[in-house]
Amino acid sequence: MQGLLVSLISEELLSILACPKCKGEVELDEKMGGLVCKNCALLYEIRDGIPIMLIEEAKPLTKEQKNADE
Repeated sequence: MQGLLVSLISEELLSILACPKCKGEVELDEKMGGLVCKNCALLYEIRDGIPIMLIEEAKPLTKEQKNADE
């Protein structure tokens, strides 16, 4: 179910969203269920189809998650 809710985020919305901490680009990661800022190594979860773009709610990425895309 999580993947379905993540995939409901429109491309238009993704193009304007930015990391609230560094103002950098965020990328959709359906496997982790949210938006990832690689600069800050933070995951912003998507709950009920809504991106939670609050710094205090973001989850730090583990070393394994950071290195997964490299």
